[in-house]
Amino acid sequence: MSTLADTPFRKTLLGLAGLVGLLAIWWLMTVPLVSGDSLAGRFSPTAAAHALVAMLAEGEIWHHMAVSLKRVLVGLAIAVVIGVPLGLVLGWWQGLNDVVSPSMQFLRMISPLSWMPIAVMLFGIGDQPVYFLLGYAAVWPVMLSTLSGVKAVDARWLEVSQSLAASRWETIRHIVVPAITAHVLTGVRLAVGILWIVLVPCEMLGVTAGLGYYILDTRDRLDYQGLMATIVVIGALGFLLDWTLRTLCQQRKATS
Repeated sequence: MSTLADTPFRKTLLGLAGLVGLLAIWWLMTVPLVSGDSLAGRFSPTAAAHALVAMLAEGEIWHHMAVSLKRVLVGLAIAVVIGVPLGLVLGWWQGLNDVVSPSMQFLRMISPLSWMPIAVMLFGIGDQPVYFLLGYAAVWPVMLSTLSGVKAVDARWLEVSQSLAASRWETIRHIVVPAITAHVLTGVRLAVGILWIVLVPCEMLGVTAGLGYYILDTRDRLDYQGLMATIVVIGALGFLLDWTLRTLCQQRKATS
């Protein structure tokens, strides 16, 4: 029999308590521990809340949110289109994996932001270098999760496939791909987390819209309340994205 300690309600309460504690720390660092006329007071939760309400009412922030989410979706699509087939191939052919694995690990350990000057030289100013950097950042967790999923496929399923004289393509399509779905979703979740972190500095790369651009804009206008409100929006959207993907992963594991 499950107890109250195991219920989702209790987990939700604990999570809310943690958020309240974070809010209290924020308030302590910006209100009572500093003088009333100091710059830190402009970064307080109250000031950020007032700025956030005004920004949402004016509507400009919605445009920047939409642009940032679109870039994340494009970067994720690039990562899935490249990472899933590559992970399948490397997981299926061990010899090829042995050849390219050192090179992949070398490239994976290079920060995506290191490529920013090269991306600008290759693609110019605009969305294209942002898409390149986001796709580069997200492809690795998708590829590695897919490869791990292929390696984890039950060998007995593959033996059944061979006994039925299934072709290699039929085995991949009907056995391997359904078996690795949970791993791919996990890779997508990890990729979205990386994308959301890399997105903000990428949007400081000469674009004219997006949450990263809006942070620079509020800073240049000395709108520190708006800056903190934008940071809150970034955190809230990232939290919702991760929660959505975590829920999908849990549902997939429950049905598998």
